[in-house]
Amino acid sequence: MEKIDILSLTLPELEMHVQEMGEKKFRAKQIFQWLHVKHANSFEDMSNISLELRTKLSEMFCIKQLNIERKLESSIDNTVKYLYRLSDGMFIETVLMEYNHGMSLCVSTQVGCKMGCKFCASTIAGFERNLLPSEILQQVYRTQSDTGKKISGIVLMGIGEPLDNYKNVMRFLELVSCPDGYGLSLRHVTLSTCGIVPKIKELADKKLGLTLSVSLHCPENDGRSEIMPVNRTYNVYELIEATREYIDKTGRRVTYEYAVIDGVNSDRENARKLATLIKGINCHVNLIPVNTVKEREYKSSRESAMKFMNMLTEMGINATVRRTLGSDIDAACGQLRREAEKQTEKSGEGY
Repeated sequence: MEKIDILSLTLPELEMHVQEMGEKKFRAKQIFQWLHVKHANSFEDMSNISLELRTKLSEMFCIKQLNIERKLESSIDNTVKYLYRLSDGMFIETVLMEYNHGMSLCVSTQVGCKMGCKFCASTIAGFERNLLPSEILQQVYRTQSDTGKKISGIVLMGIGEPLDNYKNVMRFLELVSCPDGYGLSLRHVTLSTCGIVPKIKELADKKLGLTLSVSLHCPENDGRSEIMPVNRTYNVYELIEATREYIDKTGRRVTYEYAVIDGVNSDRENARKLATLIKGINCHVNLIPVNTVKEREYKSSRESAMKFMNMLTEMGINATVRRTLGSDIDAACGQLRREAEKQTEKSGEGY
């Protein structure tokens, strides 16, 4: 019988299992806190649990583990990039970033990505599978244990599209915010999406309090469809309307991410179209110099992004250029994973 992934269980679910095992309900809370507060890696670590119960737990449950395959530390700004190997041998990336307000962690939600955005390295190696709630959680727990630094903010902006793994991501958010566990306020969580409109609407109905970040990258349909295939299914006007609905229902400001690409979306006409598209919306535009990816020809610079920001500002739009972190370690997601998979293929390991 396949063992149950205990880290993906909510406290009520764990209570049900524990009672079915003939144990007192309060034992579930002890186990839950060992997992989500003390970050125990094995049932043997649970010193206030009887040996008999620990044995039962190890027979029935498993604790999903991540192994550090590679770790890169920036000498510029203390950014740390992790390449984690999952239990099935696949790879994901996680990036720890230091800000004045504390440590923020950018986590992956899928192994690979099926969205096909042309400027993104994450999609090049293809999509393999969704991450389990436990595998998203362990990026937080494993990174915190390795660095000894409390993670006070989480960004779901790593490899994968969070809303394409909606059920597992919602479970992750429930677990990471549980008062009896890690207890992170969802106001310190940002979820980034390329624009899966029906799921944005579902998320709005939940009123979780998190920040929604939408990858816009182009203000009109033809150009956006060229660089972001998802636009062919949910066009830019449907997307903007969904973000308006999100703001109305949650009262939260939306961030529009815009990767400035020289010769593609960086001229004054694009700035004018963008300003017209989002004028009057409670939003912020986060401009990003596009990352250099070996397989792509897209180019940009901080100067290009600053110039575009100035044009938007003149047009009355609130915009800033994202601070570049970990530039000396290629902290943008997807690149380490591709390198690791190439090495795995050469060695004949496979999965």
